Amino acid sequence: MFTGIVKDIGKVGALERRNGGLRLRVQYAGMEAFASLSVDESVSVNGVCQTVVAVADGWFEVDTVEETLAKTTLGSLRCGASVNLERALRPMDRLGGHFVLGHVDCVGVVKELRELGSSREIWFSYPEEFSSIMVSAGSVAIDGISLTVARLGDASFAVAVIPFTFRHTTISALAVGSRVNLEFDILGKYVARQLSLSASSPFGASRLDEAWLRENGF
Repeated sequence: MFTGIVKDIGKVGALERRNGGLRLRVQYAGMEAFASLSVDESVSVNGVCQTVVAVADGWFEVDTVEETLAKTTLGSLRCGASVNLERALRPMDRLGGHFVLGHVDCVGVVKELRELGSSREIWFSYPEEFSSIMVSAGSVAIDGISLTVARLGDASFAVAVIPFTFRHTTISALAVGSRVNLEFDILGKYVARQLSLSASSPFGASRLDEAWLRENGF
């Protein structure tokens, strides 16, 4: 589990195709943040949870399988590309962002970038089937960055990016047409799933509505 608070911007040092998968070497500069990194640890690479399979001073390697390549942008990375990095959350860490699993839901596309003086507003499009779990002022992870949904459109949303986030993540490199990994809020996904099951239940739809609340003294 992660928080969406990026700890370092890494660089892709090497790529090797392996039987439909990908061995990815990532170089990092944040020696303190990644001190004692070890094999079998989970690391978020552009919002994708990956398992460290090899490690040395200043770099680590992960194996990206076919399922991950099909659902994320990792397969389009090239040597020298910048990636957002975050180590897995520890129980004693501050939860500065939101609960991020590193399980990407879909790939989004940058539709528009706006300069707003002290901040930037970026619009993204995404597959319409995820619209039911998008909430204004809710959380979303974009390439592993925890951000707040500022506006909603038709299968699109906008986030406001503060200067610090712009300078310390790969979001500064985005342009119209850029593809990004999106992970929607896990709480919203569970609620949407429960509601869909209630509606199709043989016992009838959920009674948790305004009339039920009044009947029970709420």
